[in-house]
Amino acid sequence: MSSSGNEVLSWTSQDPRQSQLFGSYGVLYRFQTDTNNQGQSVTTLWRAIRANKEDRVAKLEWASNGGLGRASTLPMADLVRPVPGISNCRVFNGPDGYQYRWRPAGNSYNDVVLQDHNDNVIAFFRPTRPARYNIGEVHGELHFVRNAGAGVVVRFAVFMRKVIADPATCLLPAHLHRCTLPSWIRSQ
Repeated sequence: MSSSGNEVLSWTSQDPRQSQLFGSYGVLYRFQTDTNNQGQSVTTLWRAIRANKEDRVAKLEWASNGGLGRASTLPMADLVRPVPGISNCRVFNGPDGYQYRWRPAGNSYNDVVLQDHNDNVIAFFRPTRPARYNIGEVHGELHFVRNAGAGVVVRFAVFMRKVIADPATCLLPAHLHRCTLPSWIRSQ
């Protein structure tokens, strides 16, 4: 899978709950996790709209065991549904109503690809060796394939990739994110 000509966002931190996505224009998205008054972990996804100004894109409330909780009023499990018969694959419905799928690419890079409803690869996540930047340590890259798909799911894909990369819902091989695959992934 070639990465030339793609829009590439670098992913800081091995903990996706406290991380940033940045590209050639600076930080585009930031994940911030805090504990609320009830002791529940809540991750907020922020999108940069201009210098020193961010909009809240999503809020994820994690279950007490660190597993899937709620995203607004929608259970997170609905956002990363397993595909019967296909190991380590997760689907979600995009804002355009179509179904999108994250699945391992099976290549030497350990990529995880995002496919649209026509099975076109529209994005992929590539783990990288940790590299230090002034924004933070980078552990992976999110590549958006130019001219692929309708382009309506890009922001939602960033949000979904965060859920999938999280140690509690990890889709990547365990050694890449230092997580243990949960039973609902192993059992497929």
